[in-house]
Amino acid sequence: MGIGKVVGIGNTATVYQWEEDKVLKLFHKGFPKESVEKEFKNASLIWNMDFLKPKAYELVTYEGKLGIIYDRLEGESLLDWFMRTRDIEKCAVYMSKLHKRIIRNRIEDVPSYKDFLRNNVKRVDLKGEEVINLIDRLPDGGNLCHGDFHPGNIFIHNGNTAIIDFMNICHGPYLYDIARTVFLLECSPLPMEVKNGEKLLKLRKTLSDLYLKKMDVSREMIEDFLSVIISARIGEEVQNYHYDKRLSHNDKGLVF
Repeated sequence: MGIGKVVGIGNTATVYQWEEDKVLKLFHKGFPKESVEKEFKNASLIWNMDFLKPKAYELVTYEGKLGIIYDRLEGESLLDWFMRTRDIEKCAVYMSKLHKRIIRNRIEDVPSYKDFLRNNVKRVDLKGEEVINLIDRLPDGGNLCHGDFHPGNIFIHNGNTAIIDFMNICHGPYLYDIARTVFLLECSPLPMEVKNGEKLLKLRKTLSDLYLKKMDVSREMIEDFLSVIISARIGEEVQNYHYDKRLSHNDKGLVF
């Protein structure tokens, strides 16, 4: 049967129906081969862990582009679910339950969160040495960190939640991944065309507060992680600039 209709469009890839029960995540032309291989490796490493996610089957090349064949998930993104229900309390519950299942796992054969942060800091010459010193003083850890955990990357079906997008997986303290989620919820910029920006930012802050409460984590517990995440984000955005600059599904996950 092969490639079918488009089921999702992101910053780095377009997702197509592939046969009856699978999808092809086809990365845009020019996207680094090593990054695609990294995502496939990450997805394979976590497959047997105790939380829901699509299985990655194989790397493929289609019309000169690299892709990964995944199981197709039933349901809708938690973002779309929230936009339909407006139940922010339940959204925080779904987020926290899934995230707790993810971060309780241990992993070794992926980069440290510190390497991810250092690499992004080094891309820009903005107090880089000072920020790297702060990163060096943070604790190490062996917990699985998803690195991009937010409603746009969560699927929900019959009350069950699954996570997608494994490009930023790393190991570190679980508090790092929680801080990363808080940053994504609160600090990611809104697209210029979005109306009622102040109201949306307040809504995101409310969801973040509820999420932290459900995770049993205070802002004081994550403040050091959050500080370096904010500093390193500039370098991350520099890297992303070289790829497709359209509003992605991941970015949409932060626009509500």
